[in-house]
Amino acid sequence: VHVAESGGALVQAGGSLRLSCKASGFTFDDYAIGWFRQVPGKKREAVSCINSADGVATYEDTAKGRFTISTDNANKTVYLQMNNLKPDDTAVYYCAAEISGVLGSRYGCYRPYDYWGQGTQVTVSS
Repeated sequence: VHVAESGGALVQAGGSLRLSCKASGFTFDDYAIGWFRQVPGKKREAVSCINSADGVATYEDTAKGRFTISTDNANKTVYLQMNNLKPDDTAVYYCAAEISGVLGSRYGCYRPYDYWGQGTQVTVSS
């Protein structure tokens, strides 16, 4: 089982990026995928997540109104579209997959993920 992020880049404030989380090694029909970010010296924080059972997308306050999570089940990929990026969005972004005993969407984005990617760097310049 493997999840891998891509799409990180250097972008100016106000710009947009689309991150991809490509999954492999498991049946993409019962899962929760979360996007997290981390800056050095700080705790990893949730950004957004989506649950395949009901399609519910959850956004943390920092992402509401600017980020959109979506899925392409045929390609086993979850995207994070990030618009109106700010310097405070600079971080390493990780995706994580929960595929065993998937909790319902009411549990939010902080859940016992089974697999994590290696991360992709997003840098927003002012």
